Amino acid sequence: MILLRLFWEFFKTGLFAVGGGMATLPFLYDMSARTGWFTQARLADMIAVSESTPGPIGVNMATYVGFETAGIPGAVVATLGLICPSIIIIILIARVLKQFRESKTVDAVFYGLRPCSIALIAAAGLLVARVTFLNQDAPAAGFNPAELLRWKELLLAAVLLVLTRFVEPLKKLHPVVFIALSAAVGILFAF
Repeated sequence: MILLRLFWEFFKTGLFAVGGGMATLPFLYDMSARTGWFTQARLADMIAVSESTPGPIGVNMATYVGFETAGIPGAVVATLGLICPSIIIIILIARVLKQFRESKTVDAVFYGLRPCSIALIAAAGLLVARVTFLNQDAPAAGFNPAELLRWKELLLAAVLLVLTRFVEPLKKLHPVVFIALSAAVGILFAF
């Protein structure tokens, strides 16, 4: 039964997450709250792993959640659930591609979906920033403004921003170098 639910949850995500892998994140936060399969803190770890591994982040996240929930069968089923809507839509569109290509209505719909995609990606970015930079346990321990922020994470982000934007020789390095260095710093300083 868990495999069927995994497929259905990721099928819905794949159907409505227009705009790429980052657009799946709001759906994953909602899935976390509804199913209890993973916490929001665990989701931040999943995002880091999914961003660091090759492939689309949405597929990586589905595979990761499926594996954490039901092992290898769960990983396969969740991944299939996420990609099935796209495959079905592509097959349907391919059959009538010529009609769609010249349709002003379809063109207008895709133009109208752009703001939705931007909003989903912005919401995902804000959710990731909240989990990364704000101490989720601070309000429970009493309000101390100094404990509200996660200072090590903020410092790492500021250093990476300066290095990637303002230090000319480092601007030419591949992003994988910074991902690897960030992972090493995270391990070294126990982030």
